[in-house]
Amino acid sequence: MVVAGPGSGGGGMPNMKSFAIQILTGPWLMVFGSLLIMSAAGATYMFSLYSTEIKHSLGYDQTTLNLLSFFKDLGSNVGVIAGLVAEVTPPWFVLSVGAVLNFFGYFMMWLAVTKRIAKPQVWHMCLYICIGANSQSFANTGSLVTCVKNFPEIRGVVLGILKGYVGLSGAIITQLYHAFYGDDPQSLILLIGWLPAVISLCFVRTIRLMKVAHQANEHKIFYKFLYISLGLASFLMVIIILEKKFMFTRPEYRGSAAMVVFLLFLPLGVVITEEYKLWVAKNKALNDPSPLKIVTEKPSSEVPLESSTEVPSSSSTAKNDDDQANVSCWKTAFKPPNRGDDYTILQALFSLDMFILFLATICGVGGTLTAIDNLGQIGTSLGYPTRSISTFVSLVSIWNYLGRVTAGFVSEIFLTKYKFPRPLMLTLIMLFSCVGHLLIAFNVPSGLYVASVIIGFCFGAQWPLLFAIISEIFGLKYYSTLYNFGSVASPIGSYILNVKVAGNLYDKEAKKQMAALGIPRKDGEDLNCNGVECFKLSFIIITAATLFGTVVSFLLALRTRKFYKSDIYKKFREEVKAAEMEMAAGGDAIGLPEVKPARNGASHSEGKATGNGIGPEAKSG
Repeated sequence: MVVAGPGSGGGGMPNMKSFAIQILTGPWLMVFGSLLIMSAAGATYMFSLYSTEIKHSLGYDQTTLNLLSFFKDLGSNVGVIAGLVAEVTPPWFVLSVGAVLNFFGYFMMWLAVTKRIAKPQVWHMCLYICIGANSQSFANTGSLVTCVKNFPEIRGVVLGILKGYVGLSGAIITQLYHAFYGDDPQSLILLIGWLPAVISLCFVRTIRLMKVAHQANEHKIFYKFLYISLGLASFLMVIIILEKKFMFTRPEYRGSAAMVVFLLFLPLGVVITEEYKLWVAKNKALNDPSPLKIVTEKPSSEVPLESSTEVPSSSSTAKNDDDQANVSCWKTAFKPPNRGDDYTILQALFSLDMFILFLATICGVGGTLTAIDNLGQIGTSLGYPTRSISTFVSLVSIWNYLGRVTAGFVSEIFLTKYKFPRPLMLTLIMLFSCVGHLLIAFNVPSGLYVASVIIGFCFGAQWPLLFAIISEIFGLKYYSTLYNFGSVASPIGSYILNVKVAGNLYDKEAKKQMAALGIPRKDGEDLNCNGVECFKLSFIIITAATLFGTVVSFLLALRTRKFYKSDIYKKFREEVKAAEMEMAAGGDAIGLPEVKPARNGASHSEGKATGNGIGPEAKSG
């Protein structure tokens, strides 16, 4: 991006103040801020680490605990409110609201678990965790959606890397938790209350919709972020293995946490490097007269011809927009545009494509999320030690990350080179997740380790695919709302498969075991189940539901195969060409790095001679 800023004038070297302004107002610091926000926005995936503490402290049975888990999923995924807020407010406001909600929700839970307040009613705890988890949708909407709108032509890559950091957040926060508080699950609740809130507030002025002028090698810069994140994931994997083999002391945890923090801030080096290149190019254009060119006016005979082809198109578009604005949205709800065009919110919600995608997500994400939320209880019931259960959570977090970045980057490559439709890749991911469910159902020896890897990978891979499909089929105009609507499928699937299936069947088996032993259950006593039968039937049902979702997803792949075989990014290149023609007609004269405009409602620079409002123009009449 080329950002207007003061130079030193007089042809000398620009001062460092202009470089600082370049960094602070450039697009790459915005990406870095989004990465940090996402690295702390996945606290909801750590529920299994502190759920046992809630269960024992408040005397809940498994059904009640799974109800709490459902409201956690409901809060984190029902982000329609966040989407609607984002339609009418800037990202900084969305992030600020998210920070307040995050701190309030988890702080109240911490007060309840530590008995600093009277024991709350179950619905109070459901409300607290729902509010705290709902902050995640505000963080996603405020930062992730903003980045997608700023970088629309590589949205798969953007979604993959940002969602990847969300996947790593569980392992990241776990390392920080052990460094700050040792092994105190109650303090973990406090940590996930204040840490994400602080990070969001630090970047409220950085995350914004920008007049981004993209560099030609933009995707390579995101690959640098990817390599750093792979290094972070690899380090976390090594640390998890070492923690499993050795008992870490507090100083050792602090050392590993310091390395995690270093790797989290390492992308800042990429930010400074890339902004330096843009800063040098910009000031060279400002201070070196050599790039100044004399641009002659087009012959008068060409101007009317170009005007005759462009002006009617613009006026026609404006007329169509006015016509659509004057027609009730309800009247057009069942008259959707072509796939890839900007749907209204109602057109998207009543679309058959959205219904199919929604149903597939309920089955796919709902099943994997049920496994993740119950990892603690699954490990305990199958006789795994406590340290192994912590390992499962970290494995899920890391492979969740790998699933997200793999799905984002690989699907973008396959789509660009081979026209491979994203819905078909979603279908294959859901089919693969069935293997993990079956490993849990039949308690294969040491199978929970493999199941954690498979389920973590598949859970992570589904999200960037889901959000990319929504943006490609329904457009970016109302993406803030539609993005969050797509997430609603997750808590619905979680409620059906987690609360109604897994929770009830677990409690039924636990009561059967207590009755067989002749042990009566006391009021307020938690229910515990041991053995493979606790979750066997649940995960057989989940496998069947996921297979059904696989078939449904394949149906969407068939419906959209012609769309994905077409050039779905053609309209973005046409806008680039239109911007080039407009700037050529304006006679701009400054040669800057090759850039292209983003489709987020802003006009930007392009080509060798770009109009950016920061330098002199030379034109002869």
